[in-house]
Amino acid sequence: MVLTFDPFREFDRLAGQMLGAPVAGAATAAMPMDLYRSGDHFVLHCDLAGIDPGSVQVDVDGRVLTIRAERSARTDADVQWVRRERLTGTFERRLTLGDGLDLDRIAATWQDGVLTLTIPVAEAAKPRRIEIATGGGAVLEGASKDDKAELTS
Repeated sequence: MVLTFDPFREFDRLAGQMLGAPVAGAATAAMPMDLYRSGDHFVLHCDLAGIDPGSVQVDVDGRVLTIRAERSARTDADVQWVRRERLTGTFERRLTLGDGLDLDRIAATWQDGVLTLTIPVAEAAKPRRIEIATGGGAVLEGASKDDKAELTS
């Protein structure tokens, strides 16, 4: 078995324990994520291995999306730890969402320790084609009858 020792990481961990401050990047390390756009929605995958899905909370307040999760520490009295790298406690990630998203239709699913959020793009923010009318009220090809009626009235 190979054990590696990083004195700087160990110093950060000890300082955090003594001062009661979280280790920098702890939430990111405990909750790595991928975010991408696919068609007319964004998809966020958040790895939460070893976390009870019942402890995960997803909130939207204004334009801020918050993901909060808790991983409990093992409390076996007869365990002698050799190495402990999995972070325990409460972790939180916050993302500021853009204006063009439909925040009322966010969907969340859980599978194999991965939280997936699907965030649809708002209808008003989707690209659309604008038909061009000529000076005499005629509509160029491609416009529907309803569009022609609205433009000529």
